[in-house]
Amino acid sequence: MEMRTEMEEKRVIRGTVETDGFSTGYIRFGQGSRALVILPGISIRSVLDSADAVAGAFERFTEDYTVCLLDVRSSLPRSYSVAERAEDAAKAIRALGLKKVSLYGVSYGSMASMEIAVRYPELVEKMVLASSSAHVRAEDFHTLENWICLAEKRDAGKLCLAFGEALYPRDVFEQTQSLLLSLAKTVTHEEMERFVIQAEGIRGFCVADRLEKIRCPVLLLGDRQDRALGTEGMERIISCLGRRADFRWHMYDGYGHGVYDLAPDFRERILDFLLHFPER
Repeated sequence: MEMRTEMEEKRVIRGTVETDGFSTGYIRFGQGSRALVILPGISIRSVLDSADAVAGAFERFTEDYTVCLLDVRSSLPRSYSVAERAEDAAKAIRALGLKKVSLYGVSYGSMASMEIAVRYPELVEKMVLASSSAHVRAEDFHTLENWICLAEKRDAGKLCLAFGEALYPRDVFEQTQSLLLSLAKTVTHEEMERFVIQAEGIRGFCVADRLEKIRCPVLLLGDRQDRALGTEGMERIISCLGRRADFRWHMYDGYGHGVYDLAPDFRERILDFLLHFPER
């Protein structure tokens, strides 16, 4: 019986939730009584393709949390804003029967998380924001503009390299170039089209004037060398929420936008915040 329980805890369940005329793929793992919903950043390939790796990275969470990673809706409209991503995610969370969750948003997913916390505060118990931004102005959009251009040209090789170069430090990027080029050989035109739609949806995003409406405890984690979105958007969050007793933040130095993949203590900081902050 104990062996069967252990296997169930490690099992990754893949599914699709249907609600309000659209469907969303997800993965779920863990046996904890609390719910943690992950909203990933934009990616060239769906994060669902790396389900086992995600579950392995969050293995420490599974005793206390049932973790659910929500992908973007299966069929995307030609235009799809961050606000629409947030609305879809909120509907999917409810359709999964979850009433109060901790949200962990990464980059694009963190923007959607903030929108959810502003619009539906009753859904969010705690929120973790990784490599986030309160706004994406024209001067913040240069990197994404380049990605969009390469994806529209269907140049998967250059797109994957540009993506990796913007996310990771030089040494990490150089070590992963061959893997990125191998990935590029498997990328479909449909995947690049979905990538463009999501990237375009970030253009002009702004939640800066509504941050004070967030009611839940917040942890912000980022890196001072973020070359994908810059740091001004994160600094705006710190400036707005910094005086609150239920806000914590930490800025790394040298890992880049992809700090959430590279910093060895990143997930430990998240778990400590979720379990122990604020002190009861």
